[in-house]
Amino acid sequence: MSKLQQTSKRVKSNQDPTDKKGLIIGSIVATIIAATPYLFYTYRSVPDVKVWDTFLFTIESTYYGDANTLAWAIMVKIIPLLLLLLWFFTCRHWWYHALLVPIAMYCWQLFGVINDESEYLDELGLVYLLPVMAIVIPSIYLIRAQMFNKINTADKSMEELEEEFKIKPKSFLDKLGDYF
Repeated sequence: MSKLQQTSKRVKSNQDPTDKKGLIIGSIVATIIAATPYLFYTYRSVPDVKVWDTFLFTIESTYYGDANTLAWAIMVKIIPLLLLLLWFFTCRHWWYHALLVPIAMYCWQLFGVINDESEYLDELGLVYLLPVMAIVIPSIYLIRAQMFNKINTADKSMEELEEEFKIKPKSFLDKLGDYF
């Protein structure tokens, strides 16, 4: 059996069209992605008042001036963070750990929006991202070096090596458990 037939047989076995759980999860992810413009514009439902009092909570905007601007600033950070997290947890490529750097950056910026009392928080954001980058960037380089080492010593294509390095967890919670 040729390598192409083996690869296509392996790909077909991994993609079961009757996988209802995968179809449901994929539908939820696609719906969330398609709804992100609507989620972003929910800030427009927040009134232009300094103190917004609802039956669930009370928000007082001191730094931004009104609750609507605060809601806009939060949405500007949450929507890209949500999309990056979806990409991170659904990506099966060997380089997906690189997404941790922008995820950490958006988390830090969201923290800065919520902690609206500090004015110069974004100026030092890169300094606080250095530990994340110090772990992620060398690990990605080592994986890449391993792949090219195997290319030079084995008779495999880049696609076959990428397939070998893909991490295929059993569930979302198993994948989340790999990081904590």
